[in-house]
Amino acid sequence: MYSENVPRHCFTRKDLILPFFFIKSMYRSERQFRAIDFRERNNASEDSELRFVTCQSLWNQIKSETEQIQEDLNKQLFDNLLSFLRRSHSEFQEKTTEWTCQMKSREIPTAALVLGVNVTDHDLTFRSFSEVLQNNITPYIALLEAKDCPDIKNLMQKLMGQLMNCYIDVDSLEDEDSVQVSQNRIRCSMTSLINWYENVTKTLAISSGCGYIQRHGKFHNKSTSRLHSHQQLLLTTQFPFKLGEKVLQVLINIFLYHDFSVQNFIKGFQLCMVEHFYSQPLSVLCCQLVDTKKRVNSLSHDQCENIRKLPSFRRYVESQVSEKQIALLTADNFLKEIIQKLLEDLHVYHENYVSVLRCLHVFTSSLPKYPLGKQIRELHCACLENRVWETEEYESSLQLARMLNKSDLVTMLQQCVEIFVSSSGKEFDKTVEKLKEFLTQFQKLEVAEAIQERDVSVSSQKELQKKTDLYHLQKTLLELKESRRSKKLTKFEMLRFEVVDYIDSLVRTYLVPADHKTLHEIVYFNTASVLRGHLNAAPRIALHTALNNPYCYLKNQALKSDGGSISNKAPDICIVYKLHLECGRLINLVDWLEAFSTVVMAVEGPNADAASSDQVDDIIHARFIRAVSELELLGFIKPSKQKTDHVARLTWGAC
Repeated sequence: MYSENVPRHCFTRKDLILPFFFIKSMYRSERQFRAIDFRERNNASEDSELRFVTCQSLWNQIKSETEQIQEDLNKQLFDNLLSFLRRSHSEFQEKTTEWTCQMKSREIPTAALVLGVNVTDHDLTFRSFSEVLQNNITPYIALLEAKDCPDIKNLMQKLMGQLMNCYIDVDSLEDEDSVQVSQNRIRCSMTSLINWYENVTKTLAISSGCGYIQRHGKFHNKSTSRLHSHQQLLLTTQFPFKLGEKVLQVLINIFLYHDFSVQNFIKGFQLCMVEHFYSQPLSVLCCQLVDTKKRVNSLSHDQCENIRKLPSFRRYVESQVSEKQIALLTADNFLKEIIQKLLEDLHVYHENYVSVLRCLHVFTSSLPKYPLGKQIRELHCACLENRVWETEEYESSLQLARMLNKSDLVTMLQQCVEIFVSSSGKEFDKTVEKLKEFLTQFQKLEVAEAIQERDVSVSSQKELQKKTDLYHLQKTLLELKESRRSKKLTKFEMLRFEVVDYIDSLVRTYLVPADHKTLHEIVYFNTASVLRGHLNAAPRIALHTALNNPYCYLKNQALKSDGGSISNKAPDICIVYKLHLECGRLINLVDWLEAFSTVVMAVEGPNADAASSDQVDDIIHARFIRAVSELELLGFIKPSKQKTDHVARLTWGAC
């Protein structure tokens, strides 16, 4: 239908324009990418097949990982619901003769599943839950959506149809005298429904998007838990492919300000990966470290030249001595050895980066006002963008960290020790020892402070026993005031400064932005403009282009026109649209119709049959009404109350 091609409205947030829909060709869940697509764009590049296989294999790994993460996220929720459903009728089944149980049997145990803001992921969650119920509780499951149940009639039709695995015509319920029963239509009366209701165990699970529902049980699935899958997908060394800061920010903004959809985020990630392998010839080296050596050794001379053209590699060459520069630019074998080493260094950089980033997040996520953000993805974007230690937010974080109390500081150090112990990086043995040394010093401070407090309490009691006159009291107060002015740092404060400085040194060593690393272009996708072109809709511009120049989309040679001329072979709505661009604020429908008829009738020529002119006029009139209605639906015109047989124009300029 035509309405399927009408672009939807947009949310607007400052300079961010996002569509209600994503491009179908990019977001079709079962789309298969073929190796021939890679060859067509890259003129049958020698490694197009290998890049395609690498891309496909990597995506299968990522897809499997994300499905496992989503399953883990839903596990606790589904377990709680299954437990509720199992015990909902246990008491009734055990004591069916009790009057209270018989009264309860007339109620439906209900659980409200509060999933937060309505997002497209809810459909997947409900279907997964239905499968779990069918596998563990009962095969009789009915999944009802609000859009399919506008009234009781349709609700009963959907409910009974799904429970009985057939189609039920609710209209037949009104005629109980009818005895005609077909294979695909089952008739049931209200009496049969009541008998069925009283003899079947029932449980109701209601999903609430944003409203409040009274319920027997309530289970939460916070929207923020969805971000957990993002962080695990981005902050891992398991996959060689990485997203640049601007690209990552585009996907995060779509998630936060548009749909809260994990599935759309993952599809956006897939689009980035396909585009990277599709457009970057050197992405053949974006593979697991065990495969790198073989692929580097098989690089051709042209591929070596492509590596020499990379901006990051050119900076690396410029930093070397002249003899090594000549070898890097002329000797392919020597270049391959250096490439292998640089790719290994890049892998080690990622391992160290993730661990130190998590450690820094432990310190910054609990600071007041969160200068570097509360979520680790915000900190990750800040580190990718530039040297984070040079920002004002980082300085503020250090100042706040230097005021942490002892218990919080000890807890953070313990968490950092766990992070570095479980890290895959091999450079953190000394770091773990240093952090454990800090923890030991804090423990010694606690013992020393306990002894000091005991001595102070004893001495204060002795001082109170002494007789104090006004002169000695004033002298003591002056001494206290002077000591406060020249107060020295305590042992705890000195140790706290030392801990913060050590964490700062780790940040400066390991959290260097990725674009400062050599050969980062091989594994990082940084073309945010391409991603925006696919995901950010500009519906008004697209509409204007489609209506003003239909050849741009239909690719029909007959639709080509010169300048502002109007082709009589264009779709009716395009003719009407181009004619309305020549009008003022109010458009006379009679004049508009005559102009439309003139353009359309030009195809008939002078030999048109005059006898059928009345019929042709009726057909043209109907086509005109339909085209004007479509134009009104798109929001270009509206009816006018100022003049009869006039419509008001709503858009001006190019759109």
